[in-house]
Amino acid sequence: MVETKKDVRQLSLEEIQEFFVSIGEKPFRGKQLYEWLWKKSAKDFDQMTNISLKVRDKLKEHFTINYIQVDEMQRSTDGTIKNAVKLHDGLIVESVLIPTSKRITACISSQVGCSLDCNFCATARLKRMRNLNPDEIYDQVVAIKEEGELYFDRPLTNIVYMGMGEPLLNYQNVIDSIEKITSPTGLGMSPKRITLSTVGIPKMIKRMADEEVKFNLAVSLHSAIDETRSRMMPINEKSNLSELLESLQHWYNKTGRTVTFEYVVWKGINDDEEHARALAKYCGKVASKVNLIEYNPIDDGEFQQAAPEKIEMYEQILESKRVVVNVRRSRGKDIDAACGQLANKS
Repeated sequence: MVETKKDVRQLSLEEIQEFFVSIGEKPFRGKQLYEWLWKKSAKDFDQMTNISLKVRDKLKEHFTINYIQVDEMQRSTDGTIKNAVKLHDGLIVESVLIPTSKRITACISSQVGCSLDCNFCATARLKRMRNLNPDEIYDQVVAIKEEGELYFDRPLTNIVYMGMGEPLLNYQNVIDSIEKITSPTGLGMSPKRITLSTVGIPKMIKRMADEEVKFNLAVSLHSAIDETRSRMMPINEKSNLSELLESLQHWYNKTGRTVTFEYVVWKGINDDEEHARALAKYCGKVASKVNLIEYNPIDDGEFQQAAPEKIEMYEQILESKRVVVNVRRSRGKDIDAACGQLANKS
């Protein structure tokens, strides 16, 4: 039976230092290796030029670096780049680079597939195969950072955990990845530039708040009426809008940070005044703002983008109740832009 080498990035700094001591090297070599892995994003031991050839050979003997590979890249006429990312075991996830005049945003995945069965989401058509490790999440950020520098000559400015999967169902790995991305010994990004997007799992939202995380929170709401939301998002049967609201109020009380509601208006589903007023009322119960998102259809079925006048109606009602609202236009319409579409193909 062939022994599989351990990915060196699964080790803590202390464990790496212990390994170096065990092969007769000084502990400071561990810090050098750790910096190559997390600050310089090295994909190969041979890139580590301040570590001797003999020691590099020892590292290769014991460890591997299971970095991701961009298996397919699609570029939109609006600048959006979508990656089909191949993991070391051959599974595929997605990441997206979204450019604007001021930002380069990385939209990254946290799971292979998803178990939540939201009816409007292409990722829901892929069964959840496994959680991503912290290094696999980190690697998506590095890949988009490099693409931003290559194609736009600009740095990465923002990260959203809004790709495939539910981040709060891969909690510890997601938190660990954010630590690597924000740490001075990692990519050194500000947590204020990171947003975690969830369907809303009250128990986990409270846990994040209690752990005093420093990043931002977005919730895929899509309806503030239980009956409608449950029809689209089965999670609402387990944790209804009232329970979700309580957890969001706890979040705000603990962190002082506004919640962003991600909200798609669909034709014939939630595009009436009743739904718009319910949303405005819900927003009035917790410090929040709303992103009205243009929908990328995944087929010709039930979920179709609402008419522009319906979006305007939402804007007017929300603004009349002093709710901050932004309309987010769809990006990458000419590529497989809906979350999960490219992975479904791959």
